[in-house]
Amino acid sequence: MEKVSHFSTIALLIGEPARATMLWKILDGRMHTATELAIAADLSAQNASMHLAKLVKAGLLSVVKRGRLRYYQFTNPNVAYVIEAIANLVPKDSLMPPDNSDSSRIKYCRTCYDHLAGKVGVSITDKLLSRKILEVSHQDFKISSSGIKWFDSLDISIVELKGSKRALARQCLDWSEKRPHISGAVGAALANKLFDLKWLQRVKNSRIVSVTPLGQKKIYDLLDLMV
Repeated sequence: MEKVSHFSTIALLIGEPARATMLWKILDGRMHTATELAIAADLSAQNASMHLAKLVKAGLLSVVKRGRLRYYQFTNPNVAYVIEAIANLVPKDSLMPPDNSDSSRIKYCRTCYDHLAGKVGVSITDKLLSRKILEVSHQDFKISSSGIKWFDSLDISIVELKGSKRALARQCLDWSEKRPHISGAVGAALANKLFDLKWLQRVKNSRIVSVTPLGQKKIYDLLDLMV
């Protein structure tokens, strides 16, 4: 009963409309001040501080001090996973992106914590499936024998990734595309490799990702995919 009670407490904290709005705002990948979150949730500074204190106490948010300012961020990636999972229950056309100013860009390509999401992330996953590099396995993906060689060509060792404690390759439902992209250890390793190769570039202070001119050519050569 104690575990159920704690689950209910967390669910109520997330489900309260003002707090839900602030959590969705933080999903844009940036750290935000209490003032920014108060404006997003249409709250007074006092009410916003009260809600944020509850989220911090519950371990959902942490505070980073920069000079006189206090910035709020998710305590760990699991919190962000929960918020995106809830977003997947909302009809596609009814959900405003957390970064309203760059709606089309964040839907096109972004990081989903440590792996790729948006249209580009889903398109890459679809290509890996059509080429039999990935195979669907219940709610996960598995790497085929030819897929192991394909990842080796990118200097990504599936054998080493299998030795980690993390799930190897998960189907992560994309909130903007409403179809899965690849997450887990393989998804993170692939994203990191594309960043290291300068095929992708992070947009500062955002989860938005841009495809470089080099990346457009190389991703087409690698997967016959126009991005």
